[in-house]
Amino acid sequence: MSQSLSNILLHLVFSTKDREPIIPESVQPKLYAYLAGACRAQGSEAFRIGGTENHVHVACSLPRNLTVSKLLEEIKKTSSKWIKTQDPTGKDFLWQDGYGAFSLGQSQIVPLIHYIDNQQEHHRKQTFKDELLVLLKKYNVEYDEKYIWC
Repeated sequence: MSQSLSNILLHLVFSTKDREPIIPESVQPKLYAYLAGACRAQGSEAFRIGGTENHVHVACSLPRNLTVSKLLEEIKKTSSKWIKTQDPTGKDFLWQDGYGAFSLGQSQIVPLIHYIDNQQEHHRKQTFKDELLVLLKKYNVEYDEKYIWC
């Protein structure tokens, strides 16, 4: 085959430093739009971005010439700089170092978009910590809980 083709779909999850609730509701839509643009700048298609005051979910594609870690490094770095300019209380804004990255099949993208769209409602009943543990189990990721919350 003379052409390299791919369709790698991802569910990315990352939180604010120490999972602090520091993303004001008024900034969230602009942040999600900015993150979508940051994905596009890396050659990734962002299908949906959403979250709450302390974390973000991204449904996106992974370009064939980029690693997951490089994609996340770039979107977290640029969005962290951006959010510091949007809100006076955000001058010390930081993302947590780690992240969750889960692969998806094509049939999972629409349910994930619905899940991301309902984050505010979802988190009236479940904390981010509980949600992450459920996602790790759902995606069959082995982990040591003592290292997740560092």
